Amino acid sequence: MPSKSTLTTARTAPTALRVGFIALTDAAPLIVAHEMGLFRREGVRVELRRELGWATIRDKVIYRELDAAHALGALVLSTSLGIHCPACPCLTAFALGEEGNAITLSTELHERGVHDGATLRDEARRLRGNRPLVFGVVSEYSSHRILLGDWLKSAGLRPDVDYRIVVVPPPLLFRNLYAGTIDGYCSGEPWNALAVREQAGFCPATSRTLAPGHVEKVLMVREDFAESRDAEHRALLRALASASELCTRPEFRSELVFLLARREYLNLSAKVVELGLGATEAPMFPILHGTNVHEPSADKALWLLEGFHRHGLIPASLPVPDDLVERTFRVDLFEQTFGVSSAQSAGAR
Repeated sequence: MPSKSTLTTARTAPTALRVGFIALTDAAPLIVAHEMGLFRREGVRVELRRELGWATIRDKVIYRELDAAHALGALVLSTSLGIHCPACPCLTAFALGEEGNAITLSTELHERGVHDGATLRDEARRLRGNRPLVFGVVSEYSSHRILLGDWLKSAGLRPDVDYRIVVVPPPLLFRNLYAGTIDGYCSGEPWNALAVREQAGFCPATSRTLAPGHVEKVLMVREDFAESRDAEHRALLRALASASELCTRPEFRSELVFLLARREYLNLSAKVVELGLGATEAPMFPILHGTNVHEPSADKALWLLEGFHRHGLIPASLPVPDDLVERTFRVDLFEQTFGVSSAQSAGAR
């Protein structure tokens, strides 16, 4: 029979926070914080859970199967609004990175003379009456959907006439491109670099050229989690800030590649992971740390909301609260956690 002291220890041991992630390069801060003991250093136990796609992440946050998650910045907004899901007030107090997306088109299109938006428009017109081009995005409510839609529109392609967009979980994008079921996609790494390496695709545009500095992934939590477990939430933020800085150190690169490549994380060869991290200044790869990168500022949320409106992603019947940005992108919590004001933050990181 267990002793009284054993039972007491079992009852008082801190419960592990369940943190979800998708197998993408920009999940690196969570993986590094976990593997390098940075969560433990901040006094929290974390159980990382790999999920297949963003709808799964969203639903598990809504139904409390996850306490926090690596998530699309746009997902915080769409979940709080209740678009294609029960409305659930969510927030972010920490942006995990910027940019890092690219548009990948199939090698078959390249062989037919496509090398940019204008030549893609010409190919779409040639196919008109036969079939529209099909492009994949990881979520209807994502920077990827906005970037792809903006790029296609700027090239003169018309939705539902020249192309249609389908949702494909990130790990399945390359597989579908390789199989020919989609003609291209907009995604984060390592899936663009992998397509180029395997000669299955090429990248005519990157998010750094289309929308420099746009928010990409964030740490997403329920609003009630942030309120009721404030100390643990802030501990997560501090650990992720330390991990993000570590991810950018040149001397840590080889260990970072090794960690991400592991079976329980990206489950890819080290060579592909290395390609997905890229060079620090390369336009196709995510910015994981730097001045203002982590601040969940209002302008980052507004870029997403404006993209939703531009592409008709918010139902006309759905009211958007005036305080949506203020309640979801919580720069106040960021400032309280890291001890900086908005005026100081530009030079503080």
